[in-house]
Amino acid sequence: MAESAVSLVVDRLLSLLTQEVELVEGVRDELVDVKDELEVIRAFLKDADSKAEKEGIGEGVKALVNQIREEAHRIEDVIDDYVLHVATPPDYRRLGIASQIKDIKSSLLKIKNRSQTFNFISSNEGASCSSSSNAGRGLMHHPRLSSLFCEEAELVGIESRRDELISYLVSGVSQRKVIAVVGVGGVGKTTLAKKVYDNHRVIEHFSYHAWITVSQSFDKTELLRSMLKGFYKAKNEPFPDKIVKMEKDEELIGEIREKLRQERYFVVFDDVWEIGFWENMELALLDHDNGSRILATTRNEAAARFCRGSSSVHVHRIDPLPQKEAWELFCKRAFRFQSQGQCPIDLEELSHDIVRRCGGLPLAIVAVSGLLAVKEKSVQEWKKVIGGLGGSAMTSDPYINNVTSILSLSYGDLPYHLKSCFLYFGMFPEDFSIKRRRIIQLWVANGLVEEQPGMTLEEVGEEYFIELICRSLVQVDEVSVKGVPKTCRVHDMVLEVILSKSEEMSLCHVSSSCLTFEGIARHISISNRRSNPPKSSTRSQTRSIMVFDKEMLQKARVREMFAKFKLLTTLDFEDCPIDHLPQELGNLLHLRYLNLRNTDVKELPKSIGKLHNLESLDLRFSLVKELPVEISDFPKLKHLLAHGGYATGLKIKGSFKHLEFLQTLFTIKVEDDVSFLNDGLQVLTKTRKFGICNLKEEQGGYLCTVLEKMTRLQSLLVYSVNHRVEILDLESEFSPPIQLQSLWLGGQLDRLPNWISKLHNLSKLILSYSNLMEDSVEVLQALPNLKSLVLFWAYNGERMHFEGGGFQKLKYLYLAGLHYLNEMLIDEGALPLLESLEIGPCPMLEEVPSGLENLRCLKVLSFAWMTNEFNQRWSQQECQISRHVRIHRSEYGTYDPDDKASIRAWEERKFGASKHWFG
Repeated sequence: MAESAVSLVVDRLLSLLTQEVELVEGVRDELVDVKDELEVIRAFLKDADSKAEKEGIGEGVKALVNQIREEAHRIEDVIDDYVLHVATPPDYRRLGIASQIKDIKSSLLKIKNRSQTFNFISSNEGASCSSSSNAGRGLMHHPRLSSLFCEEAELVGIESRRDELISYLVSGVSQRKVIAVVGVGGVGKTTLAKKVYDNHRVIEHFSYHAWITVSQSFDKTELLRSMLKGFYKAKNEPFPDKIVKMEKDEELIGEIREKLRQERYFVVFDDVWEIGFWENMELALLDHDNGSRILATTRNEAAARFCRGSSSVHVHRIDPLPQKEAWELFCKRAFRFQSQGQCPIDLEELSHDIVRRCGGLPLAIVAVSGLLAVKEKSVQEWKKVIGGLGGSAMTSDPYINNVTSILSLSYGDLPYHLKSCFLYFGMFPEDFSIKRRRIIQLWVANGLVEEQPGMTLEEVGEEYFIELICRSLVQVDEVSVKGVPKTCRVHDMVLEVILSKSEEMSLCHVSSSCLTFEGIARHISISNRRSNPPKSSTRSQTRSIMVFDKEMLQKARVREMFAKFKLLTTLDFEDCPIDHLPQELGNLLHLRYLNLRNTDVKELPKSIGKLHNLESLDLRFSLVKELPVEISDFPKLKHLLAHGGYATGLKIKGSFKHLEFLQTLFTIKVEDDVSFLNDGLQVLTKTRKFGICNLKEEQGGYLCTVLEKMTRLQSLLVYSVNHRVEILDLESEFSPPIQLQSLWLGGQLDRLPNWISKLHNLSKLILSYSNLMEDSVEVLQALPNLKSLVLFWAYNGERMHFEGGGFQKLKYLYLAGLHYLNEMLIDEGALPLLESLEIGPCPMLEEVPSGLENLRCLKVLSFAWMTNEFNQRWSQQECQISRHVRIHRSEYGTYDPDDKASIRAWEERKFGASKHWFG
């Protein structure tokens, strides 16, 4: 950890010394000396850091490492504070740098001399990234990616438990019943509950279902709101804005009652710690005597009986895995990349010892096997792991101690480039679903990602992310259709280890207010989580703030925040009810990352033009519609995300000529001025994700010229100005970027562009309002890597034929608004991997698609707004066809051609937000 901090400062010093920055006389030489001292110290820091992590080494090494880290942060603060004021006339701040640097230099000399007494092993090897050989490969082609996500077949001992719980849910008394899954931390309660919750029998049995994470720090109002979100999601209905803005529990309780009425419901309360959460839930979840069920997971059996007075409670205790099942799980995880999941004979005795020390806890087994999976399969390496685990670790609480010991060992074994990234997960609340791209951009903005030849920092960050998953320290939460993890979580016991390590080093602190403490941590997370007094303090300044508080931030508080933390590099307000940014934003000259996603901010202050170090600006689903002209002066900007819907974009004033480093520009709005396309976008040769809307027919050719220069483009969205009538003219001879993986075209097409057939890497395709005919299916089904296809009011053919051998990798197919379709045929051998098929509205389709029984991998089958004739035929064939389908549903009743308002409203709800469709 200290080595990472020192490396970052050395890089900052090199940058400062090579730039044309005015330095006070004598300061340059002093800075060179400081850099040299830091490089000497860095040579032995890996050994020092490693020893500081081990038990029984004494506090001397740990104190020394902490001092080095503090001095590294301190010199970084001095440098940045100096740069902040370098443009002003000489004053005490600029003159004071000399004395500060001399003081730091003196401290470093003392540290270096003191370190010699510990006989550290010096190493001149730079921190190497294990992923450097993966340059240019991309996340989709990661060789270990397919092994990262556990299917039920990989889980051990879960089938009988799952089936038993399902039986309790779907049978028995009609009175509401509570099933409490009780067990120690890490025993697999949540995993079991999730498998039950996602089971097709459960989904079909209950009209409404919701998953609610309670945890130790819960907000009763937010629990009610989360329940409503789950109910709306169960019906594929959009969540009303009026509920988002409700603040009174009584209103939310009324909405829940109105929503449920007499319907059968199933609600999971995960991670319950105390019975207090049930007060409002009991008022909302009435017992309608219709077989409704509640399932709760908890470590505390007393808390499991939270509703004993109003419902019968069945306690289902989960015990640790027996030795045989524990051994099976260990082998599947530790040897998943080699030996076909079998333990080599020479490692059996040591492996059995390791499994025994895990005490049958799946979390412990997964953690230690994840650590071993990336190590050499040798007796020597196995013995090192056992040595790190210490004795039997069986004290007053053997299960918790075992897990904590193993997780600490896994942390200590992390390479240097991963430790800081792993600890940054402590910024997120417990049980929080963390977007992959969000955490990676935060790592990059905070300087935690090392440069690698031939790779962007974001690509290196992707490798870090996968490495943490491979080591079983981070759990995949949601996977995209392309097979790439979209979101992740950390187990609450893992989070406890993270927060403990972070607090020790004053790296991260959770607080109810960023203005409460002085000098508490390098990174501050503001939320309604219970915040403890800081265990340590730091002389360095706070560099990143993330806000998770659901209460509206007052303008004065925001202004005070900007005034207090002038050296901030990252500022994250995502989902925060903030509606204003003061002009003082422009004082944060070192800011690299600003996230305003899903906020109520309507306008950016002109002072944002001062933020010349800004690299990432996220305005998605905010109320910002136009960027000030000052945005064109962001020479380091790499990511500008600003879409608020499938056909909406951000109006940008000014030029793009200084934005040549943009990797993401999604989505911008075209103006009438053709020069915007002809000249303004020509510099975007490094762009990987690009979205543009409001395009006119005559502008298509200019856009194609721009796109041909984006040779690294992976995701593209293009929407015409009036997509229901305007032609989207993308030249048939256009040479598309060969790396393109995701494509969304919205607008009238005379025919499917010829160049689409050349997109051999395309995995996701959305076409809307495209007027395609039958011959287009022949082209699309030949795309070798297509996994997701959406045709939204895009097909005018009367017949759709999926031929044998077509769409060999397609997993998701959505067909909506096919007005003339009256026949659909699916041949044997077509769509062999299809998992989800959604159809409707299709007003002329009266016959159930022929060949549905050929879709042997189908898990979800859905029909929406179909005709009376279709619904009648489907009801006759449903039982036979749906035997092998996990989920099948009909939505929104019967298609009515005169009810155009309802169809249009459904269309806007389904595609308007576009949060889950693209990107």
